[in-house]
Amino acid sequence: MIYLDHNATTPPLPEVMDAVSECLRSGWGNPSSKHGHGQRAKAALVAARADVAKLLGAQPVELVFTSGATEANHHALHGALARNGAPARVLLSAIEHSGFIKAALRLRDAGVEVVLLPVDADGVLKMAPLRAALEQPAALLSVMAANNETGVLQPVADIAALASAHGVPFHVDATQMAGKLALDFAGWGADLMSMSAHKFGGPKGCGALVVRKGLGWPPLLAGQQERGRRGGTENMPGIAGLAAAARDAVAGMKADALRVGAMRDTLEAALLECVPGLRVFGAGAPRLPNTLYVAIAGLSADRVLDRLEREGIFASSGAACSSGGPEPSHVLRAMGVPADEALGAVRLSLGRDTDADAVGRVVHVLRTLVPQAAAAT
Repeated sequence: MIYLDHNATTPPLPEVMDAVSECLRSGWGNPSSKHGHGQRAKAALVAARADVAKLLGAQPVELVFTSGATEANHHALHGALARNGAPARVLLSAIEHSGFIKAALRLRDAGVEVVLLPVDADGVLKMAPLRAALEQPAALLSVMAANNETGVLQPVADIAALASAHGVPFHVDATQMAGKLALDFAGWGADLMSMSAHKFGGPKGCGALVVRKGLGWPPLLAGQQERGRRGGTENMPGIAGLAAAARDAVAGMKADALRVGAMRDTLEAALLECVPGLRVFGAGAPRLPNTLYVAIAGLSADRVLDRLEREGIFASSGAACSSGGPEPSHVLRAMGVPADEALGAVRLSLGRDTDADAVGRVVHVLRTLVPQAAAAT
């Protein structure tokens, strides 16, 4: 099996499985309990918070553990609108995760103005429209650090500076960037940041929202836990796994990024050379080192993915399913890609287990899909 869908989820690391298992065996106490079992769990919670904060470039006190990035994003969005005096207006880039955009658009029925900010042909946020949008009060500005489809990186620090100058809280969705490239919540100047464990070897069902120290932010779930920001007994097995993944990422992220990036570049160059009609999306902008988003002229994503899977290669499509059939990626449409071409988009997202043999196999299979390339072999 060749797994090239790491942006969807990653296989759990061995040390993560060990940490989760150990917590279930001996760390099952409630951190809010005053007896020995509870206090051992509380100590583990404190240690995990420090480990995760180190990965994110944040202070431990700023972390709110959640069920994942989706919950963290909702906390940022709904918390922004619940603040005293907050204007009923939010700003999102047009290429945010589809679930987050849908959550925001649903608020229009309640009278909230939702502004989707445009991006350029490579998927980078356009600064002039952002400046214009910030001239009016807004409850929140939210932008992805790295796009989940294209892997394109945004100039987060520059965006944060603009938001700060206009007094608009800035939320960065770092879900895809966490564990792949260094995060710097403090240095960026962001107010809030979301992440999820399962994108870099951790368990599903655990993530975090970072809330800048001193920033008053309403809770999403009322309760005493997480300094009153997120009620409910903490998911200690998930948090233990997240902390283990964070420690692994801090130790090896730089080397992994260089190796995986070189593998991605090799794959990209070979496909461009060998597969006629190949287009790489976001190629003119900085990208995550593991992400390659392509389309082959005249081929649907379904056809490409079906052939890959029959060869034991697993990737994903940029098309969303609906009752009327597949719809082109909203990310590519925002980048100005025609609908028919967007429907052919396939995302190849590499991981630490991707090697030269895998790259060669993918190139060979994709070449056979294009008659003129196959004839040349």
